[in-house]
Amino acid sequence: MKRIGILSDTHAWWDDRYVTYFSGCDEIWHAGDIGSEEVLDRLEGIAPVVRAVYGNIDGAALRRRLKEVECFTTEGVKVLMTHIGGYPGRYAPGVKATLLAEQPQLFVSGHSHILKVVNDKYMHLLHINPGAAGRQGWQTVPTIVLITLDSGTIAGCEVVELSK
Repeated sequence: MKRIGILSDTHAWWDDRYVTYFSGCDEIWHAGDIGSEEVLDRLEGIAPVVRAVYGNIDGAALRRRLKEVECFTTEGVKVLMTHIGGYPGRYAPGVKATLLAEQPQLFVSGHSHILKVVNDKYMHLLHINPGAAGRQGWQTVPTIVLITLDSGTIAGCEVVELSK
């Protein structure tokens, strides 16, 4: 069993509550628009594994360290993560083809600053957009998501609001 912390769109903002919520996690996933290497470095100090993709605001330093798309399997669950992904029925250009080719059980993206956890019955996957964990943008409440993976299944999902 693995506990995973998921966030996106920090835009160089650090919140000490990331440590509070992610300290018991086996992995942290950041779905892009990290904003600074410092944020990524600090996340790497919390959990043994940090997986991240770069977003549209991330500069050259983060783009050298990260990929635009990550596809991996952990605790028997295949995951595809990118920053600009869209949503079931309205995926960003090229994303649907990648999802069909890779066939993940879990698709994680950010960009919209809109928290969504949606079951895509057509693609046979769970889509998670953790919303925005930073302060930049129009969202009124920063959010993160905690999930539990267990032997090839998504065993739990919790949304955490980080009130300002």
